Amino acid sequence: MSALRPTTLQTAAFLTLTIAAALSLGACAPQARSQWAANGHAADVPAATPTGAPVSCIPITTIRESRVRDDWTIDFRTTSNNWYRSSLPYRCSNLGFERSFSYSTALSQLCNVDIITVFRNGGGPTGPLGSCGLGMFQPVKLEKEAKK
Repeated sequence: MSALRPTTLQTAAFLTLTIAAALSLGACAPQARSQWAANGHAADVPAATPTGAPVSCIPITTIRESRVRDDWTIDFRTTSNNWYRSSLPYRCSNLGFERSFSYSTALSQLCNVDIITVFRNGGGPTGPLGSCGLGMFQPVKLEKEAKK
């Protein structure tokens, strides 16, 4: 009977644990298709019908609510109950998942040239996760959102 060297035993144990971990993670993966596509677009973004020409800025004092739809889309509701959709020119990773962002501007308006910063929305380390540019603000009428 030959004896195995300690390094061979350690390597075998490491490989066994690695394979077991990989198999257990695969078992935890969701079986249904995710509502998120690999490109950061969500399947449940409400359709929006344009109601006018896009504008480059909206006054900050009129913004009452913002709804992050996915990594590409933010809807802003104003005091007059109008909605403006900003479709970002580039994907803003983690925006759709965290649904939390901040902005800073010296003007009294939020504009398509402004930068937003994505923040972690809950447990784990806090701090910025990245920054992205806004798109034009398209006035829209939103379709009713499905009840969740």
